[in-house]
Amino acid sequence: MSDNLVAEIISVGTELLLGEIVDTNATFLSTRLRDLGITVYRKSTVGDNLERLTETIKNALSRSDIAILGGGLGPTDDDMTREAIAAYVGEEPYVDEQLFKELKEKFAARKRPMPPNNAKQAWLIKSAETLPNPIGTAPGWFVKTNDKKIIITLPGPPHEMTRMWIEEVEPKLPVSSKCLYLKIIRTIGLGESFLTEKIAKYTNLAVPGVGTYCRDSGVDIRVAAVGDTIEEAEKIVTPVVEDICSILSGYVFGFDDDSIVSVIKKRLDEKNQTISCIESLTGGMLASQIAACEGISSCFKGSITSYTNEIKEFAGVNHETIEKYGAVSKETAIEMAQSVKKLFKTDWAISTTGVAGPGSLEGKRPGTAWVAVAGPKVVVTDFVDWPGSREMVRQRVCKTALNLIFKQL
Repeated sequence: MSDNLVAEIISVGTELLLGEIVDTNATFLSTRLRDLGITVYRKSTVGDNLERLTETIKNALSRSDIAILGGGLGPTDDDMTREAIAAYVGEEPYVDEQLFKELKEKFAARKRPMPPNNAKQAWLIKSAETLPNPIGTAPGWFVKTNDKKIIITLPGPPHEMTRMWIEEVEPKLPVSSKCLYLKIIRTIGLGESFLTEKIAKYTNLAVPGVGTYCRDSGVDIRVAAVGDTIEEAEKIVTPVVEDICSILSGYVFGFDDDSIVSVIKKRLDEKNQTISCIESLTGGMLASQIAACEGISSCFKGSITSYTNEIKEFAGVNHETIEKYGAVSKETAIEMAQSVKKLFKTDWAISTTGVAGPGSLEGKRPGTAWVAVAGPKVVVTDFVDWPGSREMVRQRVCKTALNLIFKQL
């Protein structure tokens, strides 16, 4: 094997190609492999077809040290992963008596008869070592080929796959002689195209590698390098991270696993302050994103969904304000934030009001919204003019609201 180990992930199942299931397993595996210093250059998805799956394995191992296959270990005729590996290595599958015994015991423990087809899940080949699956019926395989390549099979259900990978596979993997160090810079309030223009001198570097990608919260920047030690790789990454943060000053809110809400929580906790919110067009989405942050009860007191004018007035907004300026207005957004701040007795409050679509309100087109933040000594607003689907508009408004409170803190 090469000093810099390379793995390829193959997700197996026609249901993945048809979009019936989201492939979260490949994301998990990529992260774990990255942290082990094993490089992933390619991922592929292939349906339940013996010929295509065998060819995919062959192609993967022609350019990688390790092929990891997820799925296709069921008992039915369209589960072809075992057959494809056996065909690739030129070995005949057989029913392993110990695996068959354990499989029957699992069905007996669940008080269910074992269908004859399930005997397939007790198959083994000469070059394969069994990967136990204590919470499912499909054991995995750890195969070493004659040319010193490795093939790993994992069950499709995520909870089974995760446990097998961590407990059974990782201890068996060869250790890469190279170490990967990466830092994720998390930004908000700047589109990807504008952001990449600002850091253009870094995005085409060979070392360290710098890449950008969009998330719901904003744009992330990944800075990564490989070295003989973690310390060596970190020395390559750190000055570039520092320079990018300087260039993007005012847009960087955190690093790695930070979320915009976790950073807001940290700032509020440091100041011993609290926050609340009142939402119209976002309909609880903002409160849901805030409440998803672990430990947020230290500073988040609650929220109101004021989808109608009646509820806005119930929360404390003046009827005259809505009559004069309309529900979708800067003035109404300000009064909403001030009202819920008073109602919940918080230091800060956020409001959202607008039109997510379809249709219109008071002549406003979908994508029109106002966001307001009321704090101890300040009231600020932001206007959203971003047409799109209903979901896109609501997400955009939530992002704008969180960015607004982040800047104030």
